[in-house]
Parts: sequence; structure tokens; C-alpha cells
Amino acid sequence: MIKVYGVHGSPFVRKVFIALALKNIPYEVVPQMPFTGDKEYLKINPLGKVPTIVDGELTLGDSKVICRYLENAYPDIALYPKDAAEKAMAEWYEDLCGGRVAELAAGIFFQRFMRPFAFKQEPDEELVARIIDKDLPPLLDYLESQVPMDSFLFGTFMLADLSIVSPFINAAYAGYEVDAARWPALAGLIARVRNEPAVKAVLEQEAKALGLG
Repeated sequence: MIKVYGVHGSPFVRKVFIALALKNIPYEVVPQMPFTGDKEYLKINPLGKVPTIVDGELTLGDSKVICRYLENAYPDIALYPKDAAEKAMAEWYEDLCGGRVAELAAGIFFQRFMRPFAFKQEPDEELVARIIDKDLPPLLDYLESQVPMDSFLFGTFMLADLSIVSPFINAAYAGYEVDAARWPALAGLIARVRNEPAVKAVLEQEAKALGLG
């Protein structure tokens, strides 16, 4: 059985959990916080990041690498489109939203969720305001131009949809929601993705792990 090292709440670990669920692949979770300096964990992932998977003799880190491996090794249910251009766009959305968008959403999550609850500190609301008012809107404008109003990006729910939505799940834990009046297509995609059975199941487990349910 595949082992997944990570913790609920990470958008990158979430992506792997949901990819495995979509492909109906059983897995075992090995709780692992990132960047702890755990010497045993560093033997399998020298970056100290999560997730890492172990599938038989294979050990892989990085959610993008893991999901692309799962797509090739377990091809029955597709995570990516088959068309070359659509697949390239899916990978672009994955890189964009796993990079800059995730970084900004994580800033909101850290300030408003982690600082008060984990560190007993006041959030830096000036920083949060800059993210929400200045840094995020150009990216949201771009995503709004890319997302269909009433469907998923490539017809059926795939990893590209999750990649776009996942950072905003973390931001929502910190009280931030995409303005549906300003970005209706993106807000609609977020609602559709959250309602997917595989996503709902993982988010229920996540809420319990974060003490929210």
C-alpha cells in the first residue's frame, strides 16, 4: 500500500490525498510535519517538505512529481487531459496556483489562522490587507478569464481544477472568500470543486484534524 507522509491542512498534501481518492488507490497516512529537522524523514526527503510518498521501492517528494507519477503508473482514471495543449495548460495552472497563488493564500492563512491559534500572536492585518487588496486581485482577474462559468476546466473534474481551488480552501480557513460579485466564474469553480465527493471526504478529515469539526 502507498504511504503518504504529510499532514492535513497542507494544500500540497491535500492534492495527493484527493488524487489517490480519484484513482481509487488505497493509501496509508504517515503523519509528518514539514521542516521539523526530523533526521529519519530527511533520509527520504532531504528538503524536509511534505508530501512524500513511498510506493514499493519508489520514494518521491513534491506533489507535482507525485501526481504525474500516479497518472502514469495508475492510468485508469485521468487526472490530466489527454490533448497535448490542454495538458500543457493544466500543468501551467498547477504551477501558477501551486506557486504564487498558494504563497499569497498561505500568507492569509498563516496570519489569521496559524499565528492566533498555534503561536498565540496577533495577525499582521496590514500584510493581509496588502495581499487581499493589491497582490491577489491581478491573479484572480487572470483566473477569472480562464475559468468556465458553469463547468470544470476540461469538462470533468481533474487536477487542474483542484490546483486552482486548493489555495483558497486554506484562505477560507482564515476568513477569506473570493468575491463572487467580482469574480463569479472563479467563485463558482471553488464551490463546484468543494462539492466533489473526493474533495468533500478529504475536507471532512481535514476539518477534524484542524479542530474545526
